[in-house]
Amino acid sequence: MNSNRSDGPVLPAGCARPGPMSQKLFDRMSRFVYEQVGIKLPGSKRVMLEARLQKRLRVLGMASYDQYVDYLFTEKGFDEELRNFIDVVTTNTTEFFREPRHFDYLTATLLPGWTAEAVRLRAQRPLRVWSAGCSIGMEPYTLAMVLRDYQERTPGFSFSILATDISSRALQQAVRAVYDEERVHNVPDQFRKRYLLRSRDRSRRLVRIGPELRSAVRFERLNFMDPFSFSEPMDIIFCRNVIIYFDKPTQEGLFSRFSQCLRPDGHLFIGHSESLTGMALPLEQVAPTVYRRTR
Repeated sequence: MNSNRSDGPVLPAGCARPGPMSQKLFDRMSRFVYEQVGIKLPGSKRVMLEARLQKRLRVLGMASYDQYVDYLFTEKGFDEELRNFIDVVTTNTTEFFREPRHFDYLTATLLPGWTAEAVRLRAQRPLRVWSAGCSIGMEPYTLAMVLRDYQERTPGFSFSILATDISSRALQQAVRAVYDEERVHNVPDQFRKRYLLRSRDRSRRLVRIGPELRSAVRFERLNFMDPFSFSEPMDIIFCRNVIIYFDKPTQEGLFSRFSQCLRPDGHLFIGHSESLTGMALPLEQVAPTVYRRTR
């Protein structure tokens, strides 16, 4: 990105609260967000964007949204501020054992079927799982609990989990694996006792994911708008409540790419507010919001 301006912000920190963002500036930023990450920002999101950007303006010592955008679109700003901006505009809503029927299907149907097929074919390889749009790590750590529990009951079973997100801030929290105690209320008691560590200072009311689960998940940053592929196809992809932020053409394109990343008979799990209706994809529905690749 070329620009004649390369200087960073010069105003001191602690500037007054900026005035409202103009519709023209919001439209410019909305187009930029769509180009960078594929997310549509309707006009109703302008107040939200203003509120989320105020912290960045204070950190950078800027007095207005226009100044921030002028800096963001410089070469230096693009290099130094883009990831912070993406963190601002992305949403990281998540919880442990969200949409529990997915994990019921995983343990009652998918895993036993996969194991039986592996025995029949005498195939000794790990089950490969991708948590796409993993946010702060609750989904991949839920998967790790379920798969580790199954592994302990199933000789010869092994697995690997890749977890990706566009937000660097979310990934940092996921790697730390420390959560407020109230965030683990959905975790079954037997898993809490085996896989969660409570803070020695009980007044802090924090828990941390145990080391055997932390070591089972590999976190990487990934923007769905960038090309992506894997050296080995996935057996399972969880991409839930992420695609709703994209428009229909982008959704279909992403689901097509996810299909290409799956092995034949691999499974895709999506959110209950999402749908593949009307999309020409090599996927068949096998349970509510669970699909199997057919070819």
